[in-house]
Amino acid sequence: MTTSRFAAQLNVQIGEEFAAHQQYVAIAVHYDALTMPQMAGFFYRQAREERDHAMMMMRYLIDTDQPVQIPAVSAPVNGFEGVVAPVERALAQEREVTTQIHGLTRTARQEDDFAAEQFMQWFIKEQVEEVAVMDDLLAVVARSQDDVNDIEAYVERELQAGGEDPMAPRVADA
Repeated sequence: MTTSRFAAQLNVQIGEEFAAHQQYVAIAVHYDALTMPQMAGFFYRQAREERDHAMMMMRYLIDTDQPVQIPAVSAPVNGFEGVVAPVERALAQEREVTTQIHGLTRTARQEDDFAAEQFMQWFIKEQVEEVAVMDDLLAVVARSQDDVNDIEAYVERELQAGGEDPMAPRVADA
């Protein structure tokens, strides 16, 4: 089986999504240790979401008869100072992923792979949302870093788990 350029790049992205999963677990653990259950819960949910993104990508490769190669991932950043640094890391990560998603979409377009390009459209929309949420969260955390109860109240009020997106691609283990 010949692997398309898009499929090879998507296999790399699977590793990036699993690395993002690990990073969000590390961030969640940091907030859990600070007894910030709302922030911890938010980042545990973000971790599951990143894992699901990897699983969606695997399902796409399986469905399009392309090989799945699970790459190794590097260790996440651990040992954050305070409450602002982890969100700064999360925002930087989401911006990196956005660049990667755009690159994947560009490759699909260059290869005239219409199915792959359509598959990537959901991820483009998702990244717009993810960057906006992290950008807003960073503003709140920076402003309220001396009052974690304000941060917790914001997360509880604004960032609770939502319902499933019916437009999301299928997850490999679903």
